[in-house]
Amino acid sequence: MAEPSQTPAWRRIPEDAVGAAAAVARAAAHATLHPRSTLDRARRLPEIVPALGQAVKTLTGRTEDWRVEYAYTLGEQAYVYGFPYIYYAELRHAWVTQPRNPATIPYAPVNHFWHAEQLLDATYRDGGCPNNDTMYSVAWVNLGSEPVILSHPDMGDRYFTFELVGMTSDNFAYVGQRTTGSDAGNFALVGPNWKGKPPEGVRRLKKAPSPWILILGRTLVNGPDDVPQVRELQEHYRLTPLSLYGQPEAKVPESRDVLTPIPVEEDPLGPWKTLNAMLAENPPPSHHQLLLEQFAQIAIGPGLDVEAQPEAVKQSLIRAAAVGLPLLRQQILSGDWAHLVNGWRYPPTQMGRFGDDFLKRAADQALLGVAANDPAEAVYLLNFDDADGNKLVSDGRYELHFRAGALPPVDAFWSLSAYQQDMNLIPNEADRYSIGDRTAGLQRDEDGGLTIHLQSEPPDQGRESNWLPTAKRGNWFVALRMYRPHAEVIDAVWECPPLTRVA
Repeated sequence: MAEPSQTPAWRRIPEDAVGAAAAVARAAAHATLHPRSTLDRARRLPEIVPALGQAVKTLTGRTEDWRVEYAYTLGEQAYVYGFPYIYYAELRHAWVTQPRNPATIPYAPVNHFWHAEQLLDATYRDGGCPNNDTMYSVAWVNLGSEPVILSHPDMGDRYFTFELVGMTSDNFAYVGQRTTGSDAGNFALVGPNWKGKPPEGVRRLKKAPSPWILILGRTLVNGPDDVPQVRELQEHYRLTPLSLYGQPEAKVPESRDVLTPIPVEEDPLGPWKTLNAMLAENPPPSHHQLLLEQFAQIAIGPGLDVEAQPEAVKQSLIRAAAVGLPLLRQQILSGDWAHLVNGWRYPPTQMGRFGDDFLKRAADQALLGVAANDPAEAVYLLNFDDADGNKLVSDGRYELHFRAGALPPVDAFWSLSAYQQDMNLIPNEADRYSIGDRTAGLQRDEDGGLTIHLQSEPPDQGRESNWLPTAKRGNWFVALRMYRPHAEVIDAVWECPPLTRVA
């Protein structure tokens, strides 16, 4: 235990507060165990209450306005609950209305695909731990008025997937090699209120949980020379509103009309106003009603107005939003959400569909990766530490050694990538952002095993092919991706070896 002088000020509980709280606890316990003496104890309560009142005043700093602390604590819960809505409002607005670098950053109208023109690299700075193995196809889709038909050509033996995500960041369905097969197909994306039957030859998927959804498509690229083939396949990915389906010459309207989020820099209550608008646009499930009634006390909910709240409540909401994002980042770094094996964080089987686990869906789905794959589709193992439990640092040299016959067991592919703390790929002179089972020139050890070198500078001559560049400054972390992993990965039976520091 830390010495008093080392204990943070906010954790130093005054002795009179401790004594008062203990006295109250003892009185309550005695009343329960000895009911006949309850009246006698009650007569002594005035002796305790003044001390307790002083303790509360010392701990909180104020008793005259209970709304401040109540609104703050309730606001923290509301922020965690609503973070995916806030974050997705920002991403949707940026990806639909704000052109930046369309070759690597999504930009397309509603109900239209944006297709990456190249594999993502360190020029992409939108976070979310992007992969360097597939080319993305991204779309924001509005299912509020009618279904939209997702179509793709025959994909042969190439890995591909379309992850379908509701506005809470939970997946609700997949189209792809694993789930629907590789033959050419047409699939009806149906909103929560639509009733009807899709056209002949169109397969209806599970109903979406929200009027708006996000599609994250991934198509495997087997090196730079394969990019043109992937681009040709992408040209045949289609999103067609039902009213236009079957009309070859029909052109899908190009709408960029999406809700504009309110930046906190312009309005400190902006996140809450954005959340309320998003909840109105994408109504939460009915079984959340009791929770939303609690949030409504501080004007958080569909169509509510935080500006109408007392100043004390508004100040508490501003504080809750300011603390909320760092809180979610710390949740990710803590590893509490995962099963730890040799420093690697194995995701829970609920990953991708955390549902009512609001903390995990906010931090470990939305914030960490925009959305998270179901484990059956892909498992991502994160590691922030070396074999000794120390953080991965810029001046360290590390090795990841797989024994012969113990490489990641997958039906599709695996790869390893390194990221800065902002969850972006690490710039490096070698222009290398992943290494895995498809890396050209990968050298095996003499015993058939595989050793990957992780460091900021190139390794000794002859080992460059097995090098994954890491950060030159600050801490960094790695993600091991396994697509279509075997059951032993999902169940954490297969254990990834640790990262060993060698210098």
